[in-house]
Amino acid sequence: MAWVLSRFRAGDLVEVRSKEEILATLDQNACTDGMPFMPEMLQYCGKRFHVSAVAHKTCDMVRQPGTGRRLHATVHLNGLRCDGLAHDGCQAECNLFWKDEWLKAVDEREGLRAGYASGRKAGAGGCTEALVMAKTRQPSGMDGDEPRYSCQATQIYEATQSLAWWDVRQYLFDVVTGNHSAGRVLRVLFLSSLRRLLAHVPIGYRVINRFSEWMHLWLSGRPIPSLNPQVKEGARTPTGRLFFQVGDYVQINAKSEIEQTLNQRNRNRGLLFDFEEMASYCGRIARVRKSVTKIIEEPTGKMLTMKEPCIMLDGVVCNSEYAQQRLNCPRAIPSYWREIWLRRVSEPAPSEVTDRLPHD
Repeated sequence: MAWVLSRFRAGDLVEVRSKEEILATLDQNACTDGMPFMPEMLQYCGKRFHVSAVAHKTCDMVRQPGTGRRLHATVHLNGLRCDGLAHDGCQAECNLFWKDEWLKAVDEREGLRAGYASGRKAGAGGCTEALVMAKTRQPSGMDGDEPRYSCQATQIYEATQSLAWWDVRQYLFDVVTGNHSAGRVLRVLFLSSLRRLLAHVPIGYRVINRFSEWMHLWLSGRPIPSLNPQVKEGARTPTGRLFFQVGDYVQINAKSEIEQTLNQRNRNRGLLFDFEEMASYCGRIARVRKSVTKIIEEPTGKMLTMKEPCIMLDGVVCNSEYAQQRLNCPRAIPSYWREIWLRRVSEPAPSEVTDRLPHD
């Protein structure tokens, strides 16, 4: 099946088209190729940004959480995350998806503009700003008193196609698009293959396990992700409030300390510690970005209110280095941290702070 890559590459400087141009590309569902354009994105019209990653693939958190999905002609722009203002203040800060039709290269020539004109016709043109706003809500159902929201995150399944982890094209595109270096992609794939082999090897487990542990330490500087939660089945997990403020510096506790707060399902008061992607941050220092109290639940569109605040940290996101079904996913979803997993520290040297995405 054909796979249409974006004509842009990571690092390219692009300009978001005007509101009128973008509306002309949208259908009666305020979508282009199934991807919604949201009111939160209008503030960026006419402004210039660098492409942070080509979104040729992403992860499904709606139908089959954690599996990969394929996209066409879509990118993420540097620093542009949803502020949730048109969705009753959702604080998830999702990485926005931008279709090629909504962008233009800064040095775009008339020939490319002509190509865009044909794309406008395909969009059927009839969408208005009022319709874009109206499409932030799902039609009322049986529980009509409880609003349900619609956004790029809730509609990601409809805007994408299935992507098997063994489709090698995605790993080639990881490099071709400039998302990752060839070295990073090969390292992630090699270590992933070792973990898969280890899970299915019929004989020689100890030898292969020892080799795998050694390769992980050598290539990544850290051991194979593992977790040994200590809270017994049926017991309540501990909690603690440190009342962090935006801008506070914190150090993420060691994995052994976090294990003391987790039940047998790797959760603390309902919040999952995704050890495969979060354990690599243990011991690092970061700044508090916000305390998250409400987010939209992607499968249902309902607004969830946190019983206890979850802390979001600057630059601490899922890097998709270990999740077998979505390796190298560029979505960069922020991780949520319980306060009991963190400790306040004095202002460190800039070189000690994790405040941006890791580089290859």
